[in-house]
Formats: sequence, structure tokens, C-alpha cells
Amino acid sequence: MKTIALFGGSFDPPHIAHVAIVDALLKLNKIDKVVVMPAYLNPFKSEFHAPSELRLKWLREIFTAYNNVEVSDYEISQARSVRTIESVEHLLQTYSSIYLVIGADNLEKLPLWQNYERLSKLVRFIVATREGIKIPDGFIKLEIGIDVSSTRLRDEIDTTMLPFRCAQEIERFYKEKKCKQELKKS
Repeated sequence: MKTIALFGGSFDPPHIAHVAIVDALLKLNKIDKVVVMPAYLNPFKSEFHAPSELRLKWLREIFTAYNNVEVSDYEISQARSVRTIESVEHLLQTYSSIYLVIGADNLEKLPLWQNYERLSKLVRFIVATREGIKIPDGFIKLEIGIDVSSTRLRDEIDTTMLPFRCAQEIERFYKEKKCKQELKKS
């Protein structure tokens, strides 16, 4: 049985900080494999911008050449919002130990996650740094040195912040979506 790092999220869009997180995780001796798991729909959100199957496709393209990285369709295949505890319990059927990777911007809402107490007993948290957010003791800190957010990228797409392997496709999707939304408003 292996020890994995579960890196879930919306990845809407995936960006270079996501790649930097995976790269940093692979350098940690305690982790045998990174499981990247895009959400069908984040439990704290009411909609997604890019369809789940497209986000899954992009992630598979981005990480195709990586050893010890699996892009899992578990949450997407459920076709509903899946709580992290459910994904962790699913993975514990296969793996013996899980590190759960979150961005520092999620720390504030972490106690609101469903079954947080149980979750915190099942995993060790790894927190990817974010500028201006202090990471409390008790969490493993993962320095990545890149501060970019999917929300900002959707508003102002910048191909230098997108993974090279599918940057043009991601840019085209969000620009077209933004144009369609602006047409609806007028």
C-alpha cells in the first residue's frame, strides 16, 4: 500500500500554481504518488465555468508525462458535488495513508467542511502557501512561490499563468465563454 497526496479542487482553470504544487509534492520523500482529483462541483459553489469533463481532460494532458501522478475521475464520475471526506474514504480502500493538499486560502473554511473532525483524523494536511496567509502550526507547509488564482484568471486570462501543454485551448475556452456572457448582458 502506498502513501498518497490527494490534491483536489475545481481547477477552473488549471494553472501553473497547480503544476508547481504537484512538482513540490513529488519532491517530498514521504509521498509515493500524487492523486489529482478535480471536483464535479465544489461543495461551496453553485456552478462551474468549464464543464467537469473538459477540466479532467486538461489535467490529464497537463500531467500525462508525470510519473507517480494519477488524475482521478472519481468525483466527476459521481456527477454531483462530492465532499472531501467521501473521496478520502474511497481512497483509503486502496491506499494506507493520505496527505490532503489544500491551498492556504481554504484554511479559513476548513472547519466548515463536512465531517471535518473525522477528516482531520484520517489525513495529514499539507497547505500550499498563498501570499499574505499565515499557516498555523500543525499543518505541513508547502512553499510554491507562485501566487495566482483561478478566479482572477477567469476574469483576465493570461497564458503565461497557464500550463504550456494546453494553454491555448484553456485561453480560447474562457475567452469564448466571457464573450458569450457579455453578449447575453447586452
